Amino acid sequence: MSSESTEPNSTKRLASLDQFRGYTVLGMMLVNFLGAYSACPRILKHTNDYCSYADTIMPHFFFAVGFAMRLTYGRKYFPADGWHAANRMVRRILGLLLVSFLVYHASVPAKTWDEFVELGWWGVVATPLKREWFQTLTHIAVTSLWILPVVPLRSSIRWGWLAVSASLHAILSYWFNFEWVHTSPGAIDGGPLGFLSWAIPTLLGTIACDWYLEQTSVKAATKKAIWCALAFMLSGYVLSCGTRFYDVQGKDSAVDAGGGPPQKLATNPVIPTADQLEEWIMRPIGSRFAELPLFPPPNADQRKWNYWMMCQKAGSISYQIFAAGLSLALFNLFFLINDFWGRQLQLFRTFGTNALIVYVLHGIVIDAVRPFVPKDAPIWYVLCAMVTFFIVSWVVMRHFERQKVFFRV
Repeated sequence: MSSESTEPNSTKRLASLDQFRGYTVLGMMLVNFLGAYSACPRILKHTNDYCSYADTIMPHFFFAVGFAMRLTYGRKYFPADGWHAANRMVRRILGLLLVSFLVYHASVPAKTWDEFVELGWWGVVATPLKREWFQTLTHIAVTSLWILPVVPLRSSIRWGWLAVSASLHAILSYWFNFEWVHTSPGAIDGGPLGFLSWAIPTLLGTIACDWYLEQTSVKAATKKAIWCALAFMLSGYVLSCGTRFYDVQGKDSAVDAGGGPPQKLATNPVIPTADQLEEWIMRPIGSRFAELPLFPPPNADQRKWNYWMMCQKAGSISYQIFAAGLSLALFNLFFLINDFWGRQLQLFRTFGTNALIVYVLHGIVIDAVRPFVPKDAPIWYVLCAMVTFFIVSWVVMRHFERQKVFFRV
């Protein structure tokens, strides 16, 4: 079957999708628990200035979401009425939005009724809309709505939608969004417009679904996936080299005009000035390249924060493109291990088949364990607490699995 066919093979079920989700969920639990403590290594934290291990986790969720959307909506679209399938998918997405509203609690906007009235309706909801309500589940729901019209269509249209989404994100970031995301109260994971760049790993997931389900051989599917993954990771890194336009030159540039501490954000964070371009051209070639992903950059007094650095907070396209490629490469590994060689890990299956419940549950368990772990606790104590957190979560999820209780929207 040609890869341009618009209908995935509906008879196959990939164990690798659940295993990949299980790994992703466990990675999320690891970084969300450890990241709150001073003993945690930087690579396991979200520091918003490079792509750490912690920053690789969230794109995996979106890749898996896109893969699953194509697997379900793409195959339901053709044998049944298209509007019926679309309405069902929209209801599921709206259900996820409702769950996200219940999970993410907004801060109290006012302590008294008079203050509440004075703020007005927009003053009350402005901060939650920018920050608290727009976290992982909300981003997944909004991104799913954004790509829904093209999910059942041929791959060339989805590639085009990916390019349009990335371009729109860059344009809006140049206009206002990059600075707005970093303006207090700072947005989370790209803020309300983050769906434009989160569409990159999600749409790549839909495209990868076709490759794995429609190719006549494992070799053909994996070869295409490997080359695409490498191309995405390399492209993301090349884009991230634009961060070198924003290296600070000279001691006086390290402080602001008032002599205070250095400002993190660059003055022209998306398009560098002519002077910056000229200075970059005059450098040795080696100094034009950015640090590799997983290797932290200099501090803000040596390089200003900008749109081209790999940044989950801003949802920059360099970060999303690289992370999408990494997701594809990792999924390909799971595909070979799970579906080709027939090996599975029960732990990944337990967490991967009920990812939404795990997401909600892990926050509850963290809140139960964290009061007994000071932020400056030694690493051995933090690790003991983390093991307790994992065991409690596993016992509950294993119970759900044995009782065949699964919650999906």
